Amino acid sequence: MTQVPFVHPRHQSPLVAIGAKYIDNQTLEEFDILNEIPRFCAVENYSESFGYQWNLFDQTQLDSHLGGKFSIQRFYAETGWKPDTLDNSTVLEVGCGAGRFTEVFLSTTKGKLHSIDYSSAVDANLRNNKGFGSRLILAQASIYELPFPDHSFDKVFCLGVLQHTPSFSQAVAALVKKTRIGGEVVVDFYPVNGWYTKIHSKYFLRPITKRVPKRTLLRIIRFNVPWMLRMFDFLCLLRMGILTRFIPITDIRGFPQNLTPKQRTEWAVMDTFDGLSPQYDNPQRLEAVIEMFHLNGCKVNFAGLVKYESGSAMVIRAVKQVDT
Repeated sequence: MTQVPFVHPRHQSPLVAIGAKYIDNQTLEEFDILNEIPRFCAVENYSESFGYQWNLFDQTQLDSHLGGKFSIQRFYAETGWKPDTLDNSTVLEVGCGAGRFTEVFLSTTKGKLHSIDYSSAVDANLRNNKGFGSRLILAQASIYELPFPDHSFDKVFCLGVLQHTPSFSQAVAALVKKTRIGGEVVVDFYPVNGWYTKIHSKYFLRPITKRVPKRTLLRIIRFNVPWMLRMFDFLCLLRMGILTRFIPITDIRGFPQNLTPKQRTEWAVMDTFDGLSPQYDNPQRLEAVIEMFHLNGCKVNFAGLVKYESGSAMVIRAVKQVDT
């Protein structure tokens, strides 16, 4: 279980931990360690809504909180990995959120996990997974400036993240850059399914809602979710599910089936906030994402829809063949 060292996120020069800082001896640039987590970016940035969201809903999606295996099923269905093959691999998680997949990895393997997020969600991840000790290496950093040497990781996964980045193609390139030749990258993303993809209440409202103060937006969503849930269920009962896209609530048909009414409501509030608050929401065509991986020296072994018990996701699994 090798630990990959931190390096300067832009210059790749080695960093030295001195007190509550990482220091670049060449440039004398300093990176603070706050709450035991190195910070290689501005603490507040375009991902602020996710930091707010995951520190508030820090346990909503955790298997240990729900008493199920929803995240375990999704993680292994999407990656196609086997737990025992991860014990001695160098593994990087990009976009950890509150740590639902961090928990899956650390509870089902004996390996170490390097995990980053651009938002303050790393603090929620630490609260949730601190019990795994030194097997979890956390940092707050940008996907475009990952604080690790190039070509370091056997496996890289990035789930639920890429559509929320300013440049999807540059994010793919950044993930591949940190992967060793022969290593594997697994991502999922919001797909463009046709001309109707953005004919959806979320895309109609986002130009406004992403500018609303986060606390205010959350209050509005909490107030309205109960009636929207009833309307959503009613339309599905009438086999008119296509009309649910005009209700400003997340698609609850992909929720785990065993949620209690309270958990279902909480999940609906969280996912609706997740859809209406981010700065960026960029669905992609599958063919375009495949081409991004090809251009970055990867062979795509799988590209398509992966179904699991509580939903489905558009996934790409790629193996890095050459450096570009």
